[in-house]
Formats: sequence, C-alpha cells, structure tokens
Amino acid sequence: MEILVLLVVLVVLLMMGVPVAYALLGSAMATFVVLDIPLVVAFQRMAAGVSVFSLMAIPFFIFAGDLMYRSGIAERLVQIAEGTFGRPRGGLGMVNVGASSLFGAVSGSAIASASAMGSTLMPLMKERGYDGDYAVNVTVTAAIVGLLIPPSHNMIIYSAASGIGVSIGDLFLAGVVPGVLTAGLLMFVAWRVAIKRGYPGGKFPGWRAFAKAIVFAIPGLMTAIIIMGGILSGIFTATESSSIAVIYTMLIGFFIYRTLGLKTLFKSAKESVKITAMVMLIIASATAFGYALAILEAPTQLASLITSVTDNPIAVLLIVNVILLVLGTFMDMSPLIVIMTPILLPVVMAVGVDPVHFGIIMMINLGIGLVTPPVGAVLFVGAAVGKIPVEQAIKTIWPFYLALVAALLLITFVPQISLALPNLF
Repeated sequence: MEILVLLVVLVVLLMMGVPVAYALLGSAMATFVVLDIPLVVAFQRMAAGVSVFSLMAIPFFIFAGDLMYRSGIAERLVQIAEGTFGRPRGGLGMVNVGASSLFGAVSGSAIASASAMGSTLMPLMKERGYDGDYAVNVTVTAAIVGLLIPPSHNMIIYSAASGIGVSIGDLFLAGVVPGVLTAGLLMFVAWRVAIKRGYPGGKFPGWRAFAKAIVFAIPGLMTAIIIMGGILSGIFTATESSSIAVIYTMLIGFFIYRTLGLKTLFKSAKESVKITAMVMLIIASATAFGYALAILEAPTQLASLITSVTDNPIAVLLIVNVILLVLGTFMDMSPLIVIMTPILLPVVMAVGVDPVHFGIIMMINLGIGLVTPPVGAVLFVGAAVGKIPVEQAIKTIWPFYLALVAALLLITFVPQISLALPNLF
C-alpha cells in the first residue's frame, strides 16, 4: 500500500509538470504521512544527503566547465578536430564527435557540450550543406561522451551514493577507454550516414593552422591532465582538484586566452551557482525519496525479485540495463544515480560485478536517457540550439542510438574496457 502511495504520487506530480526535485520530495513526504513518520525526517535526510565532503567538488567542476566554455576553448577544439577528422566525406560530423569528446574532457557536462558544440558547429554544418537533423543528432549523442571522460561530476555523485566509498580517481580512470570507444562508434555512424546522404568532404586547414590550433588548445586540455595527475600522484584529492581546476581555468582564461574579464567571470559564477543549486536540490530530494524506499524495503524486494528470476551474471546485467534505460527516459540523471545506486549496486556486486565497472555502466545507461524522449534534456537543448523541432531529430537519430547501445553492451560485458586503466594505476 505505502509503496503505491510513493510511486503514484511521484508519477502524478511528474505528469502535472512539477519539477523533479519537488516531485521526489512531495512523494516522500506523502509516504511519511501514511507511515506516521514526522515530516521533519524528510528535511533531516535532505540535509544528510548533501552533507557529503566529496560533493563539494561538484560546484567547482561546474564552475571550471562554464569558465572553459566562456573562454572560447570550444572553437580551438573544433580546429584541432577539423584538422584530424575533417577531410573524409561528412567529416564535419566526425569533427563534431571529436571536438565534443575533447570538450567533455574539460567540462564533464553533456548539456554544456551540446550547447557549446551546437552553437559553434551547427551553423557551420548547415552552411556546408548538412541537414539540421543530422547536425543535432551528432551533437547530442556525442555530448554523452563527456559523461564518461573525466572529470565528470556525475561520477562524484555515484561515489557518494554508493555508500562504500568507491574511488573517484578509479572512476575517472575507468571512463577514459569507454569514452574513446563510444566516440569511435559515433564517428563511424556519422561517417556512414554522411556517405548515404551525400554530404561533402572537408579540406585540411594546413599544417601551420593545425599546429597553431594545437598550441592554443593545449593550456585548456591540460586541465584534465592536471586533475588526473594530481589525484593519481596523491598530491591532492578529487575534491581539492576541483578547486585547483577553477584556479587554473581562471589563470589561462585571463592571462593566456585573454577572453575572460570580470564581467564574464561574474556571469559564469552566477550561472554555476544556479546549476549547482538545482543539482544539490535534486540530490537532497532524491535522498529523502531513497530513504522512503529503504523504509519500505524496496531495494531488498527488487533484489529478491531479480535474483529469483536468475542468478546468471549476464542475465542480471541485462535486466539492470533495461531498468536503467527505461527509467532514464523519464527522469534526470542525478536523482536516478542517488536513488538507484543503493538499490542496484548490491545486486550486481552479488554476481561479481566490480563497483567501478558498474559506475561506468550507469553513466552511459543514464546518458542515453538524456537523449531519449520524453525527458531527454540534452536532446531538447540540441534541438533548440539547432533550431529544429525535436520530432524532426527523433525520426533520424536511430543509427546513433544503435552506436550508443553497442557501446553500452561492450562496456557491460567486457569489464576490462573499464577496469584496464584503474588496474594499471
């Protein structure tokens, strides 16, 4: 009875258009009323959910990513990608994937990547004869790579939600090879679709221009190297690295690129505070919702249901993937990480899945949800930037979905793709 109250209230609130954070909190409070639990418990759980030291890294990484976006590094990354991938037929699609991957390495945000790459590359692609739906589809699916390549604040949320102290450094390392793999599959699909549609080839900008682009982009790309190098060497923690990333980004923005000023810095800080507040409110509300689930023993019941069906690791992972894919189409990434990690992590660990490996599985699973209706936040951002109806993009996006699903299956069933680098270091 109580579990129905929790789920029905959540679904009704979401269907009414209530923001996810308030829908999660409202359903949790309704359940507490039915269970005769004081409502103050909901707010206590919210406070506990965000009172985690590792979560301090989130606002700093968001701030660093926004500063990178405003410093103009996106244009420089496009120049590198165009020199590397731009010559084949439909090369701008491959350029888009490559630039999005590089930008993801310094921003860690799918929405930021879709916005930055979209505003930079979509007008250029249309100018050179590419269709709007193709430009949007490449941009939004390539943005998912940014969730895998470090630094990714969603990995920090997963580490905090796991409850067993999964290493953020290991998660960052584990995302590198899956990110490169996913980018490669998306490039292949972008190339094949471009050939089928008869898009033109590109021109090499010349070694001088290519070398100049690399030189100008190196300071920005060093952000990810400094973060990972500092964490792996033990010089600073993942949380400390986020503040160092902000300081470094400000230095190169002010003194090397010279594209940042006090006015831009204020705008970036304001936007970062707004995004951080949204993320933290969602995490807090999802923690209260997760507590209600725990009281109702929903995690134990779901685990028992899955293991009663099968204890085969392959079958369990397939079931878990389907659950995450379906949920990802209806709810944003951050709350699902907070809610589903305590539920599903013990299930997959029971059949021998490494928690670092499962973190990467969860990242790409829920990333696919970001480009899938009816929620699909990244898809809607990309369509808005590309100035086309979402319906137009959905009609032709399926080859790119196939690439993402292929990457998901490889990452799921070949653990060494994720674990090779963490094991090496």
